[in-house]
Amino acid sequence: MGKTITEWTEECFQSSKEKGFWENDRNVGEMLMLIVSELGEAVEAHRKGDMGLEAKDTFEDELADTAIRLFDMCGGLGIDLEKQIEWKMNFNKSREVRHGKAY
Repeated sequence: MGKTITEWTEECFQSSKEKGFWENDRNVGEMLMLIVSELGEAVEAHRKGDMGLEAKDTFEDELADTAIRLFDMCGGLGIDLEKQIEWKMNFNKSREVRHGKAY
């Protein structure tokens, strides 16, 4: 069985700490924009057709970078992302189709 989201969060956070990224307080806005920048890189990789698992600078690689940055931030801020995802998925079950919007 693979790792849980909680285990990935802790591993990403610990790795980031070991690389010196948590020596000082982190700016939440900056961390969020780094996550967004990884998504931008994913768009560019997809546009170029750079696809493939276990290869650098591919669409899949940039999505992994996005998750790593998100997990790192949640680990550093003490956010139980796994618990929040479970809560949100259950909440969303009660919502109407497209949450009542056209799209």
